[in-house]
This record gives sequence, C-alpha cells and structure tokens, in this order.
Amino acid sequence: MSPAMLSLLRGPDTRQPGPKPLRRTELGLLLLACLIVVAAYVLASLGLSARVPANLGAFLGVVIGLMLLAHVANRLLAPDANAVMLPIVALLNGLGYVMIARLDPHEARLQAGWTAVGVIAYVVTLAVLRRSRDLDRYRYLLLLAGVGLLLSPLIPKIGEDINGARLWVRVGPISGQPVELAKLALCIFFASYFIEKRELLTVPTLRVGNRLIFDPRALGPIIVAWGFAMLLLAAEHDIGFALLIFVLFVVMLWVSTGRAVWVVIGLAMFAIGTFVGSHLFPQVNERIAIWLNPWPYAQGNSYQLVQGLFAFGAGGLGGTGLGLGHPHFIPYVSTDFIFAAFGEEMGLLGTSVIVVAFLLFVGAGLRIAQRARSDFAKLTAVGLTTILGMQAFFIMAGIIRVLPLTGMVLPFMAYGGSSLVANYILVALLMRISDEGSRRPVTAQATASPLPDVTEVSPAL
Repeated sequence: MSPAMLSLLRGPDTRQPGPKPLRRTELGLLLLACLIVVAAYVLASLGLSARVPANLGAFLGVVIGLMLLAHVANRLLAPDANAVMLPIVALLNGLGYVMIARLDPHEARLQAGWTAVGVIAYVVTLAVLRRSRDLDRYRYLLLLAGVGLLLSPLIPKIGEDINGARLWVRVGPISGQPVELAKLALCIFFASYFIEKRELLTVPTLRVGNRLIFDPRALGPIIVAWGFAMLLLAAEHDIGFALLIFVLFVVMLWVSTGRAVWVVIGLAMFAIGTFVGSHLFPQVNERIAIWLNPWPYAQGNSYQLVQGLFAFGAGGLGGTGLGLGHPHFIPYVSTDFIFAAFGEEMGLLGTSVIVVAFLLFVGAGLRIAQRARSDFAKLTAVGLTTILGMQAFFIMAGIIRVLPLTGMVLPFMAYGGSSLVANYILVALLMRISDEGSRRPVTAQATASPLPDVTEVSPAL
C-alpha cells in the first residue's frame, strides 16, 4: 500500500511538528530531581558514617539511567504528555529510596530492583496502550480480574496473613499485594460503567404521583460497593484498602453525575459501616480507640503510633539531619511509617516538601482529566488521581493522628514492590490520557482528507 493511502487511512495527524518543549521541560525537571536525590543520598551517608558513599557513581548512574529511560519512552510514545508528573514521581521515589537505604541496606537493594521493574512496566504500558479508549472495551474482563485479585489472598496455601491482615499472596519466592493492581482494574471499570449509566444516575425517571424521583434501582451500585468493602474488611481484616475502594467509587459516582446527593448517601453509608464495624470487627474498634487516645496503649497496640509522634517531636522544624536521627525505634518504619522517619530527620520543612509534591501530582492529574478528549478518559483520570492522592492522604493523616491508621503505604516512598509497580502503571495510564488530551487538531486546509479522522472521540464534559 502506498504511503499516501496509509496517510489517508490514518486520518489527519493531530501532533504538532518540530521539537517538543514539554519534553525539554521534563528533562530539566528530571535532572533537578535526580540532583536533589543524589544530594540527599550523600548527606545520609555523611550522617551515618561521615564518609562520601563509595558507590556514589553507580548510584548516580542508576538513578539517572532509569529516569532517562522513562523520559525517552515519553518522547517516543507520549510526546505531548504532561511535563511535571514524571519528575515528581522521580523525586518521591528517589527520596524514599534514600531513606530506605539509610534504614535497611538489604531492603534498599530490593527496592532498587522493584524500581527498575516499575520503570519497565511504565514503558511497556505506554507501548501497549496506544489509545485510552481501548480499555473501555474490556471493562467486564477488568472487573473479573479486579475482583479475582482482591479475593486471591483468601485462597488457601497462597494467601498469607501478615500482622493481622490477609492481603499478601506468595507464589514460590515472589510475594505481593494483588489489591494494588486490583484498584486500577476497578477504577477503569467504574469509569466505563458510570459513563454508560450516567443518565440513569442523574435524571429522575420514576414517577410518584405528580413528581419525578430517582429510581431506587440506581442505589444498587453504591450498595454493592459498600457491601463489598465491608466483605473485604471482614474477610481480609483490612481497613485501608476497603476504605480506598469505597471512596474511589463515591468520588467517581459524584464526578460522573454532578449530584452531591450521592456524596451524602456515601458518607451516611460510611458512617453506618464504621459504627457496625467498630462493634463487629475488633481491629476497627482498636484503631479508633488508639486514634482517640494512644497514650494508655503506648507500650502495646499504639507503640508504633506513639514512637512516630515522638519522631515528629524530635525533628521539629528543620529535622535532626539525614542519617542523624533514630527512626529505628519505630516498628515497620520503612513500610508503614516512612513519613515519620522523614519527619524526624527532615523536620516540618522536609515533610512539607513531600506533601506539596503529592499536591502537585494531584493537581497535574486533575488537569489531565480536565483536558481529556472523552468522558471515559476524563473519569478514568479522576479515578486514578483519586487513588494515589487519597492513599497518600490516608497514610499521612493516620501517622499524625488526623485519621485512624489505615495500614496502607505511602506511594512511591515506602518499601514495597507491588505498590511501586502498580503506581508506575497508574502514572503511565495518566500520561497516555494526557498525551491524547494535549493533541491539537491542525487546520482543515492543511489536512484535507476524504476520510474521517479515526482518532476522533467524543468531546469532554
């Protein structure tokens, strides 16, 4: 087939010719993030041993190499995507690795390997998923996959119970939390379902006398989500991810319909679930009691939380300095409480930088949703941003006692392979949606074609 015929079949090219200033901006921000991470690595080593790390050259090469790999993938596969999201991820991931290396060198080696796997997963996702609308075609398969992943820890001889929560599966030498991937599959399904059923969930259709009211059948999905969250809580003794999935459902329902009544109903059901859970499930009642007053249990169930509060107090405004604090007193500090370790060694200023970085990520995600070219892509971007933003909020708020502890990990920063890989896939999905939304149609005179543009999708809300 001739090149001219192939051009006609593709439709008009919506990409702008010439260099991509977004990618140049991204490269500069990536180099700045890598410089900050390397400086933090050197400071942590000086604090621990008063010596510059011997492997500084190798560390610098690995950090820059992985981020350049992701950057090159963006240039080739998503040249019009957001320019600040990947540098934010590089900063958070790099600082998290520095703290893990300071706490446990063995975990740091494993985390470095999982970071490489996450970057590869990022590149593969961009290469395989060339159009976000392709995900809409497989929503029921994604639903089955998501539910299967959520329930897989309950399978005998595969699921593992660690620290009272049954969230892990082990196959041979590899273990992980399937819920990290399940949340992505459920997000895509929710987006597809709500776009299809938006009219039913938005417009009153049931006539009672002379008035139209909402059809009670529209309550079915939210009741199912509430019941499923409670089932997870009961079966897997997990509070965090049950809450995250329920919040994700309510937020996406609210955004898709624009009806605040769904938020009110969701909050009411959450309050009912919390009340019932506090009486039926000991772990819920225990975490609420610790949240309200941790000091009577300081030598028992609230020891971790109290040590975290002491760490924040020791850090003060500027922190003790990287490598100069004592975060080892906090149990599971590299997973559950890495934010408290930063609070001790980097102080209020350092933790504020982390919070601002997550806020910038959420802002970039919402901007991607605003500029998305289809309703499905818009709602998917909102859901993916909600997942990462709310997960970060839940764990940070739990550590400083704004909310009860949920048992989740801080995205990109805490130790954990499954979380890291899943979050890199999440970012790749957002970058694909961003790339599509940033394409600008060229003028009709320059792209006249007898065939319609096959890349055209429905306009955003």
